[in-house]
Amino acid sequence: MAIRNITNFNDPLFRKKSKDVVKFDTRLWALLDDMRDTLERVKGYGCAAVHVGILRRAVVVLAEAGVIELINPSILEASDETQRVLEGSISPAAPRGYVDRPVKVTVSALDRHCNPITVTGEGFLSATFCHEIDHLDGILFTDKSVELIS
Repeated sequence: MAIRNITNFNDPLFRKKSKDVVKFDTRLWALLDDMRDTLERVKGYGCAAVHVGILRRAVVVLAEAGVIELINPSILEASDETQRVLEGSISPAAPRGYVDRPVKVTVSALDRHCNPITVTGEGFLSATFCHEIDHLDGILFTDKSVELIS
C-alpha cells in the first residue's frame, strides 16, 4: 500500500461534491487501503477520498473496533440529542473548532465488495461519520462550527 499526499484544507477541491463509486474493483481497494495507510501515518480518525485528491464517495474511519470503510454512505438516522465536539482535519492548514453533532447516527453504505452495510456510531464516532460524509458533499466542519479556536 502507499501513503498518499493530503490535500490542503484551503484547496477548492474540498468544495466540490464527490461522485458515487460505481466500480468495485482493485483500483477502489487500493484507494481504500492507501486511505487507511495515510490515515494511520498521520494518526487521524477519518479520511474522505477528497483528502487524497479523489472526488469519490469513499470514507475510511479508524474506530476502536477496527477500520470502517463506507462507500456511497448516507445518514439514515440521527439522534435529536447533540454533543459539542472539537473537530479538526488531517489536511494541512486546517483550523480546529467546535461543532454540534448528533450523539448517535446510523449510516447506510456499501462495503468494498458492494455489499450493503449499516453502521451505527455514538459519541465521537458519530461525529466522525458526520464530518467525513459532509466532506463528500463539499461541506467543511468550519461551515457548521459554533466556535473556531485556531
